[in-house]
This record gives sequence, C-alpha cells and structure tokens, in this order.
Amino acid sequence: MPELPEVETTRCGIEPYLLGQTITGVTVRQPRLRWEVPDSIQSLVGQTVQQLTRRGKYILLHTPAGVALIHLGMSGSLRIVDATLLPRKHDHFDLLLASGNIVRYHDPRRFGALLWTADPVQQHPLLRELGPEPLEAGFDGDYLFTQSRSRTVNVKAFIMNAHIVVGVGNIYACEALFLAGIDPRRVAGRISRERYLKLANSIREILTYAIERGGTTLRDFVREDGSPGYFQLELKVYGRADEPCRVCQTPIRHLTQGQRSTWFCPVCQH
Repeated sequence: MPELPEVETTRCGIEPYLLGQTITGVTVRQPRLRWEVPDSIQSLVGQTVQQLTRRGKYILLHTPAGVALIHLGMSGSLRIVDATLLPRKHDHFDLLLASGNIVRYHDPRRFGALLWTADPVQQHPLLRELGPEPLEAGFDGDYLFTQSRSRTVNVKAFIMNAHIVVGVGNIYACEALFLAGIDPRRVAGRISRERYLKLANSIREILTYAIERGGTTLRDFVREDGSPGYFQLELKVYGRADEPCRVCQTPIRHLTQGQRSTWFCPVCQH
C-alpha cells in the first residue's frame, strides 16, 4: 500500500494544480469506500484551496470552510486529468477545478477515504492520537528511547505503531532497521539510547531518500502523473528473501511478525 513517501510524493505532485484554485464541483461515483463518503463533502463546492498538507498518510485539503481528508488506502492514486477525460472503472470521485482540471481518485480495492470536517482538523478522531512526523521536529532517538521503555513488543512493531511515529510502514521499517543494523526481532524496551539515535537517523534518511526518488512502486502505486517511483530498485532487504545481502553477501532471511512479512540480514543486523 502507499506509505508516507508515496503519499508525500502525491501531495507534492498535485499541489501546484490545487493551490489557489476554486473547486467547482465534487462528483462521487462510489461513496462506499473505507468509510462512506459523507454528503457534507459537497461543502467543498465554491471553496478555494488554501493549503495542501499531509498528516501521516492523510492528504489534507484546506479551505476557508473546512478540510477534506483523503487517504489512498491500499491501492489508491490521485491524478490530475483534463475535464474531458472519461472516467475509468474504479475512478470513484472527482474534484472539479475552475482551471478545467480534475483531481481524480482511482482505487480498485476501495479502501481509501474522502472525508470532511469543519472543525480543527488536528482534533479529528483519525488524527488526534497520531505520533510525531518522522521528518519534523519532535522525532529523534531520545524520543524513541523514552517511548520504548518497558515495551515488550519487537522493535519493528514498535516503530510501525502510528501512535509512536507516523508513516513508518512495512517497507521502510525493514529498510531503516537494516540501515541501523538492528535485528527486527529485538525487544523494543531492551535497545539502548545510542542505537535508537542511529535508528531515528536511519528512518529519516530512508524516508527522505524515498521521497526524492519518487516513492516505491509495489503492485498498484503510481505517481500523480502515472509514472512509477524508483526507490524499489534500491531496496536492501525488503522482498529479497534468499538473495545475497548487498553488504556482506549473506542470504536475506524472511519471517512473519504480527501477520506482516519481515526481511533482514542475520549478519548485518543484531
């Protein structure tokens, strides 16, 4: 599914087309997404887009009347298309812009979302308990160390917990732990402050680089213009079971943790 770099890549890609634009219409073809698209989404009509931000994996479209929350789900994508382009199967909603462009949402699995709030968006039930952004102030190794004390879960599950830090999905958790040299099976509460300092830096480095490379294409994700991301060509461990480690040549191992696949190097990570 799209993770933080893919969502941020999408946000950056569509932002120039939306800022300052008036939304002239909202067309919902399929309201039954992860949550029912509310009728209040029509409040967008006539509104001017003031900001396009991201919180975790949510793209937030800010207007004077309120904020639309968009989630890409497991297979969703947003494209900027001409108003004359007919919708395809699985094109579930359109935001019509005064420029003549359309923001079109495509989602074969229908696990994304389009929601609306007129209240302060950070108090929305889906956002208010999220942890800090990994690329912003407030997230560092000291924070991870403090949050990890007395935790008995494995370190991979710990950094994937959105209440601890947002946006570190399965791909980037595997890659960050490899870069930091930490075995994903280790208990979070038994890892030193020094190693958490390295892990926090690794998380920032991996996510920043993935954004620069346009996100990771795995199965369904494409950028807003339809082109793929390229970070998948440089994955060190994710999806590489039994292939040689790019550092030490030891075969990469695969295991399942909490119903999620994990890949790691048994030599480089300890």
